[in-house]
Amino acid sequence: MIGTITKDIHIRNDREGNLAEKANALALEFENFASTNDQDAQFPFASFARLRESGLLNLTIPKIYGGEEATLYETIIVLEALAKGDGSVALAAGWHLCLFLNERNALKWDENSFQKICRGLIENGDVINIFATEKKGGNIFRGSKPETIARRIKDGYIISGEKAFATLSPIADPFIVVAWIEDEGVLGEFLVRRNESIEIVESWNTIGMRSTGSHHLIFHEVEVPRDALLSRFVKTGGTRNRSTLLFISAVFLGVAHAARDLILDYTVNHFSSSLNIPICEIPHINQKIGEIEALLTTSRTIVYSLADKWDASESDKERDDLFRDFHAAKYIVCHQAIKIVELCMRIAGGRGLSKDFKLERLFRDVQCALSMHPADDMIIEALEKTAVNAKH
Repeated sequence: MIGTITKDIHIRNDREGNLAEKANALALEFENFASTNDQDAQFPFASFARLRESGLLNLTIPKIYGGEEATLYETIIVLEALAKGDGSVALAAGWHLCLFLNERNALKWDENSFQKICRGLIENGDVINIFATEKKGGNIFRGSKPETIARRIKDGYIISGEKAFATLSPIADPFIVVAWIEDEGVLGEFLVRRNESIEIVESWNTIGMRSTGSHHLIFHEVEVPRDALLSRFVKTGGTRNRSTLLFISAVFLGVAHAARDLILDYTVNHFSSSLNIPICEIPHINQKIGEIEALLTTSRTIVYSLADKWDASESDKERDDLFRDFHAAKYIVCHQAIKIVELCMRIAGGRGLSKDFKLERLFRDVQCALSMHPADDMIIEALEKTAVNAKH
């Protein structure tokens, strides 16, 4: 029979244990809605209502504004656990949580604006995300020309354009829109409240992560006040969104972790009629389970070790020095998560193809790791350049 380790060595203290316990309990609830939401590509409104009630949406808000001021490590614990119940919920919530985590580190917004946004979340239950990807031009971080324009007027700006992959769009309010400031020739981040000039086109219909609500948004001459401009993009270092790389890894690792837990139960409780033993005792099944454990164990160690290093860093330079490691982690962990679920599918055989078996959804969800920014080619190119430049 298979022995499993019940103690999670990455839970180091009572606070982390309490967060894990709360997130795991919510994950069990979310799993009840996940299949239907996935089938209908429906946003998980009930799950996000529970996240609000639980206080986890306040997790990364600074304490001075009423939040928990969670570390990256603590945030990773929560997101991995939530992903075991519903990857779409964890991925969507992760963008919201890491926005505040990133801003605490980067301090790129005016303090009064940041306080106002935080207070809105604490007092009103606001959910927020940054919308940067252009519908026509694609990812602006690959160098595409931004087509969402902010045109200056007397008392502010008028924003026009279309955004794609707008995760959380069914409930996000306010949201942050990346637009080209026409008269300055730079990108800016604008705080925009939902209004009748913003159209949500329910376009999200994908192979996996079907419940993230990542629809298209159309901005029809949306007027915003002057102080809606939160920041201008400047190239002054790389810490502003670094934690995002690790949260993405943690979410897809959580999906893989759920597949592993499912297949362990499956192999222990299903018998081979020809051999008259549980299928977990069949040698080739043993081999696959061992591979799964190796991949899962190393992936979790990578993610949690890097999160710990990030939190322990005392300067921007120390966090900048983690740039290569965070990119490598996103590449390695996401690919290993895909491999874990693939091995689970091989163990399950034809049963794994059934829409009535949770593993089928997990298999589709984990494939979406390949499409998350930064893409594999960008990571590999960056790693190669870093290695070569170090020799010059």
